[in-house]
Amino acid sequence: MYFKEKIIVIVSLLFCAINTNAQNIDIDLLKPINKHETDFKNKYLELCASSVTATSMALPVGVFAAGLIKHDKKLQINAAYMMGAYLTSAIITQGTKRIFDRNRPFQDYAFIVKRDDESGGMSFPSGHTSAAFSTATSLSLYYPKWYVIAPAYLYAASVGWARMYQGVHYPTDVLGGAIVGAGSAWLSYKVHQHIDKKNLAKKKSAINKATL
Repeated sequence: MYFKEKIIVIVSLLFCAINTNAQNIDIDLLKPINKHETDFKNKYLELCASSVTATSMALPVGVFAAGLIKHDKKLQINAAYMMGAYLTSAIITQGTKRIFDRNRPFQDYAFIVKRDDESGGMSFPSGHTSAAFSTATSLSLYYPKWYVIAPAYLYAASVGWARMYQGVHYPTDVLGGAIVGAGSAWLSYKVHQHIDKKNLAKKKSAINKATL
């Protein structure tokens, strides 16, 4: 066997070993989260998971409506970028799902209890978690008050926990969703800041020229 072929075989075996080990860690972490069922967790976590899409869309719409009522253009623009972050996270999430094409936990492990009748398709990353963290991060960036940040991230974390408890996502799915969601919101916010700075620089330049 040629040296290059040996390297390919070794790398392939190493990748398989790492992937198997990571999968074992994933399912070991998931088992205790999924196992212990209570009536409170059933109701609270189901509420968190089922409300994500409506919440993620209603908050930017609400902020935009408040901007219209108050004739506050800043609120309207903030709402547009928040919605943009949510849509960006959704696109990235769906694209990533198709790349990895990962089964859901209950599909591969008979001992995992499925508590969400509507979940199907691909597992990585968690779309619910992505949406929740996108919304939480957008709110926290635009309105950095503890009474906004704390409940926003408590809700987002509860959504991620709910998806594991329901047996439809691994911990790494939830982690991936949180990164995609928060990253999309941060990117949208930075784009907003960059455009604002450029517009402000143009205004200052126009004022300076007018005063000459």
